[in-house]
Parts: sequence; C-alpha cells; structure tokens
Amino acid sequence: MNIERVDDNLLLETLIDRATQQQNHTVAVAAAEDTEVIEAVLDALDRNLANFILYGDEEKINTLLDVKQYKANTNKKLEVVHAESNSLAADLAVKAVFNKEASVLMKGNIATSMILKSVLNKEYGLRTGSVLSHVAVFEVPGYDRFIFVTDAAMNITPDLEQKAQIARNAVAVATSLGIDNPRVAPIAAVEVVNTNMQATVDAASLTVMNQRGQIPGCIVDGPLGLDNAISAIAAEHKGIQGEVAGRADILLVPTIEVGNVLYKSLIYFAKAKVGAVLAGAKAPIVLTSRADTAESKLYSLALAICTVSN
Repeated sequence: MNIERVDDNLLLETLIDRATQQQNHTVAVAAAEDTEVIEAVLDALDRNLANFILYGDEEKINTLLDVKQYKANTNKKLEVVHAESNSLAADLAVKAVFNKEASVLMKGNIATSMILKSVLNKEYGLRTGSVLSHVAVFEVPGYDRFIFVTDAAMNITPDLEQKAQIARNAVAVATSLGIDNPRVAPIAAVEVVNTNMQATVDAASLTVMNQRGQIPGCIVDGPLGLDNAISAIAAEHKGIQGEVAGRADILLVPTIEVGNVLYKSLIYFAKAKVGAVLAGAKAPIVLTSRADTAESKLYSLALAICTVSN
C-alpha cells in the first residue's frame, strides 16, 4: 500500500492508518512524565496504534494520566514502570527493546545525550555498526507528496561515507512507506562541482556511488540547490535535467546546521506537519524534541511503527 494524498490535510493521517495495520507493537517510553508525551500516547492508544510501557516517575506519570482522564482498558495495554531517575528510565526502556519486550523506543522528557548513552551501551544497547541518523518526513501545505529531510539532529559534519549511510537510512524509511525507488537530492548552494565547496564534491561522489550500486534502492543526483531539487519550474529555468531535479523525495543536507534550519523553517514558516525517527539502530527510535507537539509525537510514533519491519 502506497501513501497517497487524499486531501490537503490527510497525508500524515494516512501514515497513522498504515501503522495501525502493522502487527501488534509495543513502544517503550523513557521518562514518560511529560504532558505532550502522555497526550500522544493516549491518542495512539485510542487509535490502536500500539501498546506502551512507560518508564519514569510512577507518581508523576499516573498524575498526568489522571489529568487526561485515562481509564484502563483491557483491550489497550499501558503499563507504568517506576524508575528512580531519568538515566535508569532510559536503561530500562532500551533493555526492553533489546530483549524484544518492545519494538520501538521513544524519548520522553529526557536529554537526548542521556538516552543515546543507553542506546549505544555495548552490553544491551541498540547499535548495529551503522551510522545513526535522523529522518524527518514532512507534510507541507500545497505540496503534493512527502518531503524527507536528513540529517537535522544527529550528525554534525558527516563525511562522505557517513552521508552514504545517512542516505541509505533515509531510503529504508521512505521505502517502508511504500515509496519505491525514492529520489535523493544531496543539497548544496550550487549545482556544479566546486572543489572549494565540499558539499558539492560529496554530492557528486554520492551520485557515482549510487550509479555503482553502493547506495541501492534509490536514485541519487547532485549537487542540487534546494529550489532545483523540489521545483520543476526552477530546474527547467536553470536548464537542470535528470530524474531527481524538481522531483526529489529525500533532501540530504550537508551539515546539521542546514538540516536544523530547514526543519524549523518548514514548521514555523510553512506550517508543515512532521514526524521523525532515528534510523540505523536495531529498532526505530522516536527522538522528538521536548518542544514538539503531541501531534508531531503521534506522527513520529506512526512513522516508527511503519519502519519496524525494515
């Protein structure tokens, strides 16, 4: 089943529908004592998206559940496990995924560095040897398809091989949503290779790596400016041809600053909706910001569940 636009507001809602059709999944939430997290969890339960194990301060979590007027339902599994500290909550949540008691890890009201410390633990962590990278999927008003942005949160200045792995991670996420052979645009300031601009050199190398089968399951073409990657009119005006120009699905940014600014610009200026996941681990990780809305957290949960089998 491919994700298709039904109307201007239902693209990410369709993602939720797709997630509900997956096998019965459980999400382990580290430091769940957060209003937006609890709201997203309860909304997910109402939609039969997943079961949940909430790790953290049991009293605070139960208070938030009471405020939201949560009533236990035997058909909807929600378990609260007390943890004396955020670090213990992170360890317990990661161990639950490691032991296959849960299939998705979710960050609650906890610092990213703390949960990643548990994720990267050599004994019970979720590392695979691959690069961990942030993949965000946007529903942009007026745009006719998903736009993926990577990496806006994890890798600061990735080198060529790291960019190749970031691309592979994003392709895996896009493919899990039914997007066959996604188009990947390595973003730069110009569309020609300039040895003084490393982003253009890496983009050209990624294009060749794709052609030689080193980045499979997609089409990579770059360097491309943002305008020429997403606008067929802009690409035509500049005389840029190819299978990706004007039709990119995945925007592969050169540095975290570029990704971060693009991510926040889409949300605050374009009023886009977003779901995001950390890819490259043994299981998908919902690593939203503590400032993200409950809606974004819900979309991120749906995205993570869709990528479990991937």
